[in-house]
Amino acid sequence: MVKNEDESPYVSVIVSTYNQPEWLQKALWGFEQQLEKNFEIIIADDGSGEETKKMIDSFKESSPLKITHVWQEDHGFQKTKILNKAIVVSKGEYLIFTDGDCIPRNDLVSTHLGLSRPGCFLSAGYFKLTMSISKKITREDIKLQRCFNAKWLLKQGLKKTFKINKLTSYGFKEDFLNTFTPTSATWDGNNASGWRKDVIAVNGFDERMQYGGEDREMGERLMNYGIKPLQIRYSTVTLHLDHARGYVTKDMFVKNKAIRRITKQEKRVWTKYGILKIDAPTSVAEEVESN
Repeated sequence: MVKNEDESPYVSVIVSTYNQPEWLQKALWGFEQQLEKNFEIIIADDGSGEETKKMIDSFKESSPLKITHVWQEDHGFQKTKILNKAIVVSKGEYLIFTDGDCIPRNDLVSTHLGLSRPGCFLSAGYFKLTMSISKKITREDIKLQRCFNAKWLLKQGLKKTFKINKLTSYGFKEDFLNTFTPTSATWDGNNASGWRKDVIAVNGFDERMQYGGEDREMGERLMNYGIKPLQIRYSTVTLHLDHARGYVTKDMFVKNKAIRRITKQEKRVWTKYGILKIDAPTSVAEEVESN
């Protein structure tokens, strides 16, 4: 596959990561298998070390994927800040967000694009794996997509629960579960998408937000702005690889809840702690593009 460096991808996939090169590599292997080929990947790197950089550089040399690595220094959990930087760098009209510890099924980009609607954002699904199964998954398993096969996962030691329906739902079953799931459609950063112009209109992510609902706050501003969330958690899925979260503190959750409470109560659509560090300008798009 020959890359056209002058081509502006219709879709930008923004993948967040932090010091998990083994998991990130598996995620990128998943993107090599996508049915839809017209997309770019922006790796939003919240301060990973040299090992991650080496893996990405090596991967770019041998992969047909168009990858841009956006990095910032490690000053603690600042995912929202690096996501905003990735948004500015992105070229796609449509943005898909996921995490570097999530392997995308081969229909992720095509499904998000196919189900996209004006005035809407999509809330898709993920399926958590144990550490032992996360380690077992190989490049071949991803290439053949057997790691998304429920029977294969059960043979690897997966415990069967209702959530396995995320991997086995197509057609009527998929539509039925999307419609009647008790889980609200929210912006969850491991598998969500929306129009770039809408994300820019609410000024991206609030950079005060740390771990714990940090992605959802932007989704709540999008809803206040009039963007409708659509539930597609049974339509396309990522495999969430297991890992420790040593960076998480109770204070993060308390702070985030307080910010989200104000966003909801005051029906805020804009944050001055987002892409632009100002109150809402007259022309948001022009301001962003000039930065």
